[in-house]
Amino acid sequence: MRIENLWKNFGSVKAVNGISFSIPEGICFGLLGPNGAGKTTTIEMMEGILTPTSGKVFFREKEIDNHFKQKVGIQFQNTALPEFITVKETLKLFRALYPNPRSIDEIVEVCSLSDIIDRDNRKLSGGQRQRMLLGLAIIPRPEMLFLDEPTTGLDPQARRNFWNLIEKIKSEKTTILLTTHYMDEAEVLCDQVGIIDSGRLLEIDSPERLLSSHFDGALVRVPHSGRDDLIFDEGILIGDFLEITTRNLDTTMKKLLRTDLNLEGLTIKKPNLEDLFLKLTGSTLRS
Repeated sequence: MRIENLWKNFGSVKAVNGISFSIPEGICFGLLGPNGAGKTTTIEMMEGILTPTSGKVFFREKEIDNHFKQKVGIQFQNTALPEFITVKETLKLFRALYPNPRSIDEIVEVCSLSDIIDRDNRKLSGGQRQRMLLGLAIIPRPEMLFLDEPTTGLDPQARRNFWNLIEKIKSEKTTILLTTHYMDEAEVLCDQVGIIDSGRLLEIDSPERLLSSHFDGALVRVPHSGRDDLIFDEGILIGDFLEITTRNLDTTMKKLLRTDLNLEGLTIKKPNLEDLFLKLTGSTLRS
C-alpha cells in the first residue's frame, strides 16, 4: 500500500498534513502517535472510509475504489455487536456478507474462539470480545488488515494472547496496519513503524534502525528532586525525572555524583521505542 501527499482538513483544522509513505506487502506496519496526532484520520482515508482533501491512496499500484473494500478487513476502536445472539451466530451473519468467506472452523482456529463459540455476545469479556472482532475482520480473507488500537483496555494476559493471534495472521502473509499506544506492543509486532504528530510524519523505519539512529549508549533515569539548576546537555526533564542518553556511562555517573542528587530510584537501561516516542513527540499530556 502507498499513500501520496495525503491531506485532510476539517474546516480550519488540518488533521493530516501531506503524509506520504509505503507499506511493503506481508509486513506488520505500526502507525504511532499521541492522541490527536492524526492516526485514525489517516487510517480511515487509507481504508476508503474518509475522502482525502487532497492526495491519493494506492493498493498494488492502483488507486483504491469501492472494490478495494472487498480486499480489506477492519477492526475498529469501537464496534457495536448484535445482541441476544451467540458468537457462532454472529460469525454466520457476517459470513453471509462476503462472496468467498473463511469457514467458521478456520476462523475459530485462527482466533482461538472454541471456548466462547456458543456464548452470548453480551457475556464476553474484553479479551474475548477482541478475539471475536478479529475473527469478523478476517472473514473475507483480507489482503490488508487494519487494526485500530485493538488491545486498548485489555489486561496483560489478554494482550499477550492477542499478540499471538496477530502473529498467526502475519504468518499468512497478510499485510497489517496497526495503531497502538503500547510501545512494547509495537516493538514486538511491527516490522516497520511510522511516527506522526500534528498530522505530519516524523520518522519511518524498522524499530531497530530508528533506535540505533537516535540513541547511542545507555539511558540513565534519575529523580531530579525539583532541582532546576541541573545542567546536562544530553538530558531532558520528563515529569519528576531527569533522563540522560549517554555514550560514556562512567563519565555520566561521576557527573551525577557531583550534583549531590539522591540517586535512590536511579535506573540504567537500553533505550526502547517508548523513549524514542517521547523524544520525538514530547511528554506533554494530550487530551
